[in-house]
Amino acid sequence: MSEPLITILGPTATGKTSLAAEVAYRLDGEVISADSRQVFRGMDLGTGKDLDDYHIHGIDIPYHIIDICDPTEEYNAYRFMGDFTKAFEMIVNRGKTPIMCGGTGLYLDAIIRGYKLPDAPVDPEFRKSLEVYSDKQLTERLASLIPLHNHTDTETRDRLLRALEIAEYRQSYPNAFRHLPTMQHLVFGIAFPRDTIIERIGIRLRERLDNGMLNEVKQLIDRGVTPERLIRFGLEYRHCTRFILGQCTEEELFRDLYTDIRRFAKRQMTWFRRMERNGVKIHWIDGELALADKADIICKAYPRK
Repeated sequence: MSEPLITILGPTATGKTSLAAEVAYRLDGEVISADSRQVFRGMDLGTGKDLDDYHIHGIDIPYHIIDICDPTEEYNAYRFMGDFTKAFEMIVNRGKTPIMCGGTGLYLDAIIRGYKLPDAPVDPEFRKSLEVYSDKQLTERLASLIPLHNHTDTETRDRLLRALEIAEYRQSYPNAFRHLPTMQHLVFGIAFPRDTIIERIGIRLRERLDNGMLNEVKQLIDRGVTPERLIRFGLEYRHCTRFILGQCTEEELFRDLYTDIRRFAKRQMTWFRRMERNGVKIHWIDGELALADKADIICKAYPRK
C-alpha cells in the first residue's frame, strides 16, 4: 500500500517552511527538508533554515535532513535519496504524516518522479589513487569488502576498479542503496507574482545581512572551511566571502547578491515547470492567502486514513 507524501515547493522567499510546519501541526506530521545546502551545519542564515518556524502553537515540529554534515563534506542528490528514504520510513513507522518541503528542484524531482539510483557515482580521484596497486592487490581489497561469488568483477582492470568503487561507496553511504518506497504524491506549490517575489527577496536579504550573515561566513572560515569551498556554495556564501576577502564593497555585495538570488528564483520556477511538463501535477496555491487558508487547502486534499 502506497503512503501519501505531501510536498510543498516553490522558489526562494515564498514561505515554504512556515506552511510546512503549519500543515505538520494539523496532520500530526514531520517535515523532510529538500534543500541542498541546509544539510550543512553552521550554514543557517545563508541557507534560510528558518528553524524558528518549526516552533508553532507551542510545540516543536520534528524536521529531517537539516544539519547532518559539515560544510567540508560533499553532499549530492544520491545521498539525499538515501537520507530521504530513511527519514520517510521512520516517520511512517511512527504513524506520522511525512511532508517534504524545499526548493532544490533536483532533490524534489528525484523523489517525486522516482529517479533510479545508480550503483555508485564514478569517482576519478578514487580510481587514480588505485593506480599504484596490482590487480592481485585490488582483488584482495575487494574480497575484504564483499564476497566474491564469481569472477565477473575481476575479469578486467576496469571491472575491478568499478567493483571496488561500488563496494567502497556502499561502505561509506549504506543508506544511499535503499529503494524508494511506494508513495502517493500530493504536490503543492506556492505562487506569487514575479514582482512580489523580487520584493520579498530584497526584504529577506536585508534582514539576513542585518542579522549577521557576514559574521556567519567569517565563523565558517575560522572553523576551517576554505574561502574556495564557500565560494562553490554560491549565492550568499560566494558574495559574502568575496566581501570578506576585500573583493567587493558592501554596496556591491548587496546589489550583486540581490541580482543572483532573483536569477536563482527564476531558475527554480523553470525547473518546476519542467517537472510539470514531465507529468508532475503541482497544485499551485496563491501565496497572498493567509497561512491558515493555505494550510486548509492542503489539509483538505490529504487522504485521511
